[in-house]
Amino acid sequence: MENLFQPEAVDEVISRIDKLQPAAQRQWGKMEVAQMLAHCSAALDMASGQLILPRIFIGRLLGPFVKPIYTNEKPFSQNNPTDKKLVVADKRDFLREQEQLKVKVRQFHDGGEERCTAHPHPFFGALTPQQWSRGMYKHLDHHLRQFGA
Repeated sequence: MENLFQPEAVDEVISRIDKLQPAAQRQWGKMEVAQMLAHCSAALDMASGQLILPRIFIGRLLGPFVKPIYTNEKPFSQNNPTDKKLVVADKRDFLREQEQLKVKVRQFHDGGEERCTAHPHPFFGALTPQQWSRGMYKHLDHHLRQFGA
């Protein structure tokens, strides 16, 4: 399974981000394309320790049982719930968000395992750097598929 520590996976994700257009229509969900890009940047901030979110109660209960969903080979399904702190509801500038996400993908990759957060995921709990890297790849793949990229 691809992960963001693999150079070829990073190249693939960046290429898919580059293919997005400001008028891209979502195939599911509520976010516009620029909001999705900002949301994905916030998720990478969480994985790199720049954004620390507290564990949510339901995650403490269910997280250990569903953690494999985050790290297995199966793509995320459509319309999964989003942590309220990662919801982007305001209008965003597409080009700015597109460039920012590409920078964050590269920074996460370049930082490697040493720069990956040691803080738990708000829902899934403690993750290894490899699990964070795989989960972030799956998250990006999910949202890029959402907009046909």
